[in-house]
Amino acid sequence: MPYDYINVDAKLMLVGITPGFTQMEIAIRTARDALHSKVPLQDIHRRAKLAASFAGTMRTNLIAMLDLIGIPALLGIAGSGELFGVRRELIHTTSAVRYPAFVEGRNYTGHVPSIMQSSMLSSYARSILLEELELAGNALVIPLGKAVADVLRFFVQEGQLRAERCLFDFPHPSGANGHRWKQLEMHREILSAQVADWLSRR
Repeated sequence: MPYDYINVDAKLMLVGITPGFTQMEIAIRTARDALHSKVPLQDIHRRAKLAASFAGTMRTNLIAMLDLIGIPALLGIAGSGELFGVRRELIHTTSAVRYPAFVEGRNYTGHVPSIMQSSMLSSYARSILLEELELAGNALVIPLGKAVADVLRFFVQEGQLRAERCLFDFPHPSGANGHRWKQLEMHREILSAQVADWLSRR
């Protein structure tokens, strides 16, 4: 699958809920075109992930939000847009449920059912996301929105993840979250302090 590439050297790990239909289509189309061009399998995974990760308006919002909490200073880059371009090696992007999930034909939002209350969905988080968190063990982790933050908090309570690695109050950047800027402003000082604290530990 074109979602399987893991950047174990990442400095920042962005965790969404699950790839939506748009991201799924982009990833599969990119992988198909690369296969036709005889691109090596590992490079196909990387290319698909680069093209599809939080693609669309969500990526635009996410870049602006990362800038506001000081991520460029943390990583020594001019702006967070570089993370999806010339400095892609600095981040690992993934999802609590790595593969696309839909409910009644619509993108799964992480709430009905919640990820950890579903045996099927939680099995993906436990078997795949936990491994990614361990493999990219030096990365600051940003869960995008409450649904993902709740999964990571669950892992913290179980002793499988360090709380100081996670920015739990970061809002989901989707355009469907009309309160994202208000939510970000509410937690901006705390998030920025956490970013600075992580920087001081490196």
